[in-house]
Amino acid sequence: MAAKPPTSDPVQDAPTVTAPQHAAAGLPAVGHSLRIAQQQMGVRRTALTLLRVNQKDGFDCPGCAWPEGDHRHAAEFCENGAKAVAEEATLRRVTPAFFAAHPVADLAGRSGYWLGQQGRLTQPVYLAEGATHYEPVSWERAFAIVAEELTALDSPDEAVFYTSGRTSNEAAFLYQLFAREFGTNNLPDCSNMCHESSGSALTETIGVGKGSVSLEDLHQADLIIVAGQNPGTNHPRMLSALEKAKAGGAKIISVNPLPEAGLERFKNPQTPKGLIKGAPLTDLFLQIRLGGDQALFRLLNKLILQTDGALDEEFVRAHTHGFEEFAEAAAKADWDDTLAATGLKRADIESALRLVLDSRRTVVCWAMGLTQHKHSVPTIREVVNFLLLRGNIGRPGAGVCPVRGHSNVQGDRTMGVFERPADAFLDALQAEFGFAPPRHHGYDVVRAIRALRDGEAKVFFAMGGNFVAASPDTEVTEAAMRRARLTVHVSTKLNRSHAVTGARALVLPTLGRTERDVQASGAQFVTVEDSMSMVHASRGRLAPASPHLLSEPAIVARLARRVLGPESRTPWEEFERDYATIRDRISRVVPGFEDFNTRVAHPGGFTLPHGPRDARRFPTATGKANFTAAPVEHPQLPEGRLLLQTLRSHDQYNTTVYGLDDRYRGITGGRRVVLVHPEDARALGHADGDHVDLVSEWADGLERRAPGFRLVHYPTARGCAAAYYPETNVLIPLDATADTSNTPTSKSVVVRLDSPTSTPA
Repeated sequence: MAAKPPTSDPVQDAPTVTAPQHAAAGLPAVGHSLRIAQQQMGVRRTALTLLRVNQKDGFDCPGCAWPEGDHRHAAEFCENGAKAVAEEATLRRVTPAFFAAHPVADLAGRSGYWLGQQGRLTQPVYLAEGATHYEPVSWERAFAIVAEELTALDSPDEAVFYTSGRTSNEAAFLYQLFAREFGTNNLPDCSNMCHESSGSALTETIGVGKGSVSLEDLHQADLIIVAGQNPGTNHPRMLSALEKAKAGGAKIISVNPLPEAGLERFKNPQTPKGLIKGAPLTDLFLQIRLGGDQALFRLLNKLILQTDGALDEEFVRAHTHGFEEFAEAAAKADWDDTLAATGLKRADIESALRLVLDSRRTVVCWAMGLTQHKHSVPTIREVVNFLLLRGNIGRPGAGVCPVRGHSNVQGDRTMGVFERPADAFLDALQAEFGFAPPRHHGYDVVRAIRALRDGEAKVFFAMGGNFVAASPDTEVTEAAMRRARLTVHVSTKLNRSHAVTGARALVLPTLGRTERDVQASGAQFVTVEDSMSMVHASRGRLAPASPHLLSEPAIVARLARRVLGPESRTPWEEFERDYATIRDRISRVVPGFEDFNTRVAHPGGFTLPHGPRDARRFPTATGKANFTAAPVEHPQLPEGRLLLQTLRSHDQYNTTVYGLDDRYRGITGGRRVVLVHPEDARALGHADGDHVDLVSEWADGLERRAPGFRLVHYPTARGCAAAYYPETNVLIPLDATADTSNTPTSKSVVVRLDSPTSTPA
């Protein structure tokens, strides 16, 4: 039997704290996965569902975007994947009776954890202007409400169409098509808040804003550098790839302010040896100060240039541009400045250099620890410089590996969900569909919030996600959303965004990845793209949570018919009836998807082309890979302050909180904690167990406060601290963003620890 959802919110600032663990997965991961799954789904449903996850004839995990190999285990999922599946396939239901019992004001006072635990949404609900409760509404009426507001706008640019990464390729393609036929490029997505810095840097330097490696490249690498990433919690299946690389002789350097259990030792639950003993992964741990990564790679690059025979001169001469200017800048890297910026010892960097020089095939992997600083784009450019020096792009076993978070977040961008589309994409769209798409740039996430705040945007439509909780400057974001005329969320479950509404609001329930999707032409499947440019099919098998659910493609198609009317020449009814017709159109608009339907029918799917990887062909303005020479930056820390990074707990995926534990870090039963080095805590006059308020300080002169955090002594880098988001998003100003990418700077927040003004439950 599945357990019932909680009726009250648990206290989250008084956890039990034990020592951090030094190994990830193993039997505890298996036990926790099965326990959570059984609580949500029951025993039989758990077995039927988990054995379909990430299988060639099954469904893609709704969690992370890590790729699957050609040969797959029967249990091809990780602990967090099991949690994601369990929450979607849960037997818990949110019915009209729930909304009748809980006014919106009550929902707004609940935690994201409590909201998510209530279960699956079962039918559309509507909050009328001035109303206190959501009430059931028909799909026809729901689409009419959206159409009323959209067609009343003075300009299509007064609408914002947000997308979360979980949306399929087919739904994403229809969504951007509808938005552009409506007349706007306001298509912000979750990439704006995470890997936009990666895309910006890679597009400029190698011409493609995606990673250049395959899973097999990781297995063949001599050296893998994992920087600013915690795969043990965020991408646990990556640990299997690292384990295989180690077995093949690879060395691993982890670069992180926090020691992470998964990078210390991996107990592979799919093998008897792994369950019992596990395998050590990291050969060298560089416990770097937050924001010091650009300085580290710049100095390594200088040392490579100073080492006879280390430079791949043939590659640099034939395939790169800007080397002389870069080499001049690299020569100025200073040991003392680098040690101050990184907090590392000289011997640590010299050890890293030896591993680098011993490697012919090097991969650098990274995630949010590199992408969410003011200087993130120059940092990732410096990583590219590092790889170019030794010819490590376009070589088997080598390359750039930005590890995307959400399943299909990369696919959404490939399908055209982007506020700054390329002219070539718009040209193809116009040729295929016969309308002139808008050419001016639209809003990204930060600019969309500003537009809502300033009354320049009036309708907000979200295809998935939890926009309010995921965005920075929580109070500003919530006030901006409340200024909208209409907010609409296409969702599978409740979240914080449903309680922060415009004058009118709709919540539209949709099918999940685990569920059967049957349309007029029969059973359908959708497709997704993983972090390594593999495109494959996803087929749900479970009965839908409610007969009132519509699929995401159906929602977009019906909305488009209602808004655009008979003047639209786009065959929306045909697209809803048969998703193969969507894929036919994608094949004629998006490069690399030629003969889409035939190729995706192959078990495991197909790989999209990637010029730098496939042929050392770099589609940049210079026609070559570009070295860059940006000044080295790192955050400055005033006396008596700490540099805070936001992060996920182990019982969390993005803003979805599965539970209140962070097992590997020794935190049980709470989330309002701040991890501080014991010596820093003592120097600031605080003891382990103290309750403090986190107060951020920015150049705008305003202070932002996150109250009631339990201080936890933790072996983080000196001067650095860590706390979970979304609880700490309130500390990050809307205007604190990365240069070029406009990504919120969630990994370098200057804070002080104040005596608590209050202690929230």
